[in-house]
Parts: sequence; structure tokens; C-alpha cells
Amino acid sequence: MRVYIGCGGYSNEDWAAPNLIYEGVRKDDFLATYAQHFDAVELNSSFYAIPGLKAFEGMARKSGGQVRFAVKLNKAFTHERTPTEADFDRMLQSPEPLREAGVMGPYLAQFPYSFHRTADNRKYLGLLTERFAGHELAVELRHASWDKPEVREGMAEYGVIWVSPDYPPVGGMPEPQVHVTGDVGYLRLHGRNKGSWWEGQSAAERHDYLYNRAEMDEWAEKIALVNDDLSELYVFFENTTKGHALKNIPMLREALNARGVPVRAPDPRDFGDGRLL
Repeated sequence: MRVYIGCGGYSNEDWAAPNLIYEGVRKDDFLATYAQHFDAVELNSSFYAIPGLKAFEGMARKSGGQVRFAVKLNKAFTHERTPTEADFDRMLQSPEPLREAGVMGPYLAQFPYSFHRTADNRKYLGLLTERFAGHELAVELRHASWDKPEVREGMAEYGVIWVSPDYPPVGGMPEPQVHVTGDVGYLRLHGRNKGSWWEGQSAAERHDYLYNRAEMDEWAEKIALVNDDLSELYVFFENTTKGHALKNIPMLREALNARGVPVRAPDPRDFGDGRLL
């Protein structure tokens, strides 16, 4: 199993704080610097506006072909659920430079908690699956009504990746387990900030959580159990607030390697100046 580990987004300005990876780095160089530390990233900007071809060309170039990109579907597909034909065309075609560079990961459909398992929502999810047929599509379903074996069996039948989550223990959401519905796995670690998950005013507040070593060991154990079942696993840390993810990723790498799951970190020799902050 090849494990790709990265963060939810790379343009985190609070990472410019002292002793974090963007200290003294120009914003235009954030992605190039990110690529020196991580081999995957979840693209958040596409949720708000679908980038064009030139933007994706720039991402492939600045990351030096060293980073796999999971591209989040625009909110028109998951929150508004009224995508137009133009939205489908742009979402499917614009990331072509990533495919040409061999760094395109799965699309991510991140549905809100309000997206319950109803007949209409099941029908909509089926339609979305059909439109993205031929592409890897990972689906995060936050309401517990979807957390059933029969749902994952259906996703496996249609080649859809179940997003395994780690949420705060607030109830009403899927359990923190690694589930396999195909050859590729996808794990999103949101942190366990129970106090601000519902009441937080921003994503930064909700994801303000630093995992401890025991919690990283716990996830390494769960990942090791599916080592023989997957060819690739994407692990994304969403707790980017205050650089928490930057501290947790080395913990998880160490825990996985200790359990016989090899994880590669970027080699500084692959980059021009060889500098790792």
C-alpha cells in the first residue's frame, strides 16, 4: 500500500508564524515549500470557485510533480446540489494539467451534516456518481444515517471511495474506522475539538486540535489493518489551524513505519535549493 499524507489546503497563512514551514516564505512560494514536506494535498479553493486550466498548470509546475492533488468538488455539487452542465464540464476538464503531470488524485465530494440518507439524496448521489464515472470519486458523508455496511457495499459496486473520518465525539456522525470500498482508501482527520465543532464560528476554530501520540498510534493501528487491502491510501489532516497538522504528520509517519507500513517523506534532493525548513 502506498500511503500519501498531506493537509487540507496548502495556502495556510498562519503557517508563516515563527518556526513553522512558511516563516519568511512569499505567498507565491507556499506550494513549492509545501511540496518539500508533503506528497499530497487536498485542494480547498475549488470548493469556492473552480480554477481554470492555467491555475491547475501552475499548481503542477510549482509542486514540481511531487504532490498528489485531491480536488474538492465545488459547493454547487455538494451543498447547493444544483450543478449546471457548465459546472460539470469545468470540474471535469479544468484539472487536466494535473492528469497530464501524473499527480491527479481523487475528487472529493464533501457533503454537509444536513445531507441525510433520504430517497432524494440517495438518488442525487447516484446521479453524481454516474457523472463522475471513470474518475476516482471519494465521498464524505457526515450524517450517521449513511454509516451502514449496505451503503459501503453500494459504493464499492459503483467504484466510489468511502471517506473514512475522524470527527470529535459529538454523536450523530460516522464512527472513526478505516473502511475499504475499492483499491483506493481516503482518510480525513478533522481533530477532536468537541467544544467548538457545532459552536465554532469558522473552520479554523472547529479544527483547532493537536492530536497526541496515543491518538496517532490508534490511527496507525487501524491503517495497518488494511495494508493488504489497498494499493493507495490518502490521509489528509484538516487540523491545519496553528500548524497542528505539521506536528501530527511526523507522528503518524513514525507510527506507521513502526508497524511495517512504509511511508515516504519528500527528499530535499528532489528540490532546487534542498532546503527543508
